[in-house]
Amino acid sequence: MSEVVDKSTLAKQASTRLGALSTQDKNETLLMMAKALISHTDEIITANVEDLERGRAQGTSESMLDRLRLDSVRIEGIASALRQIADLDDPVGDLLETLERPNGLIIEKIRVPIGVIGIIYEARPNVTVDAAGLSLKTGNAVVLRGGSAALSSNRKIVEILHQALKQSAIPHNALQLIEDADRASVNEMMKLNGIIDVIIPRGGHSLIQNVVQNSTVPVIETGAGICHTFIDATADHQMAQDIAINAKVQRPSVCNSMETLLVHTDYDQTALITLAEALRQDQVEIRGCALTRERISWAKEATEQDYATEYNDYILNIKIVANLDEALQHIATYGTMHSECIVTDDEEHAKRFMQEVDAAAVYHNASTRFTDGFEFGFGAEIGISTQKLHARGPMGLPALTSTKYRIYGNGQIRQ
Repeated sequence: MSEVVDKSTLAKQASTRLGALSTQDKNETLLMMAKALISHTDEIITANVEDLERGRAQGTSESMLDRLRLDSVRIEGIASALRQIADLDDPVGDLLETLERPNGLIIEKIRVPIGVIGIIYEARPNVTVDAAGLSLKTGNAVVLRGGSAALSSNRKIVEILHQALKQSAIPHNALQLIEDADRASVNEMMKLNGIIDVIIPRGGHSLIQNVVQNSTVPVIETGAGICHTFIDATADHQMAQDIAINAKVQRPSVCNSMETLLVHTDYDQTALITLAEALRQDQVEIRGCALTRERISWAKEATEQDYATEYNDYILNIKIVANLDEALQHIATYGTMHSECIVTDDEEHAKRFMQEVDAAAVYHNASTRFTDGFEFGFGAEIGISTQKLHARGPMGLPALTSTKYRIYGNGQIRQ
């Protein structure tokens, strides 16, 4: 058998044991995993350096290298996420609904593990730990296929987590890493119906669309983040500046960062120039429409392709719009249903924006950078779902469960 089939089969076999584990067993395992990561911090950093050096040699951008980089602080953050998952309520076994039928049948609807979850992702090794922690807490086995950019880091992390699992109640085969970096391994995972129960892609648009369009295994679609902030005419100047800079600069390489700033034509021009200057001080390249370039002399021209691009970099489109309707139309045309924000003191405009924008997360007077499982109180997240079925927005523990019905009778037969 191939590596993909072999490891996925091992995960499938392990999954049958996970559903019966107690919450205490799972929580103790997560804490052991967190402790193991901290104990082996130096080894993880050494492996991560290999990935960073390889990335630089291949011309990887600094913003993408930042997504890849691990240090002691980030490793502590990753371990802390596991501890937080252990502190969260276990959704498995939750009784969601009870029905009593006229014939005396008692029907209960409960949460259960999905089974085997396949995660296909790119250059963020923290996803390896988040996916493992969330999957195991919900009683699921997980098959991970990370990108080649983080292979050394992922291999070392999974090796360390396996050491912890071997001392726990959870079978270590419940966590599998596909090390074959060839794209064929992704295609093979997508066809493992009956072994892998669901696939969740995390990464750029091309990766996600490849999985969505070609997988025969069911997919929970996470989305690219072409996120917008609309500064309305009535927006508080300092608030607008603080939100826009945070949304673009705080960590531009992630999916909830802002890619296009929409500005009402009546918004104070001096305040706009001040904001643009602050962005320039943060090394942000501004690309703008014709009106933007009239008001911000150093802005480059923004093309239609720019508006449809997720930069994940220090590049920002600015477009001047005539009114709220034009802002809404632009977001409907170019948005990816991820995270959208309006900055305004006009309650009617805020109400319309919150109701009419079709996205997983819609903000009034707050940065799109909050679209995150940790910030929502979910602990770590498995991804940001931009689809409308099963799960939407940051996916925490409940999103990794399914349901089943338990029916209790006393001899009923159907007439």
